[in-house]
Amino acid sequence: VQEGIKQILFFVLFLAVYKVTLAGNLGRIVLIQVNAWLHMPMYFVLSHLSFVDLCFSSNVTPKMLEIFLSERKTISYPACLVQCYLFIALVHVEMYILAVMAFDRHMAICNPLLYSSKLSKHVCTSLIIVPFVYGALTGLMETMWTYKLAFHAPNEINHYYCADLPLTKLACSDTYNKELSMFAVAGFNFTYSLFIILISYMYILQNSDYIQQ
Repeated sequence: VQEGIKQILFFVLFLAVYKVTLAGNLGRIVLIQVNAWLHMPMYFVLSHLSFVDLCFSSNVTPKMLEIFLSERKTISYPACLVQCYLFIALVHVEMYILAVMAFDRHMAICNPLLYSSKLSKHVCTSLIIVPFVYGALTGLMETMWTYKLAFHAPNEINHYYCADLPLTKLACSDTYNKELSMFAVAGFNFTYSLFIILISYMYILQNSDYIQQ
């Protein structure tokens, strides 16, 4: 009985958080689309960041809510791989969209006179398309590595959604190449996107000091 009550409480809590997430991100996207004053590069990128957050939460939460209310806490292997793929792809898309946002602020503050011409609609669209394509390909590559692994028993994943690392731990075959690829890709992309963000804000701080002097 206590376990059932706990499951219902978790369901209500996560459902409320999910609804707030959906409303916030959808509201932001709609507001940016309908308000002509917000048709600027910064808000264009922000709307796509909201879209990625929307996809992120929708990738995991609906299935998790279903599991809270069902007696069988299961997910099929194909659905598990889809969750893995979307999680990896969306993580990389979000990292590079954050880097694009930092670059946008750098251009707006350090080169205000050239801002509109340098970050035209075509350039902004390209800066958004590249992270989506790169994230999709990276997710596909990593998911294919996982698909090649052999799984027998146990089949209980120690996580609340299908993620690469806990899923890899269940594999019966050699996981060295998969783990090497996973950590190399994650390390490179995190470091590279963070480097872009730090460099952009370093130039912003330098420009701010110059203006104050």
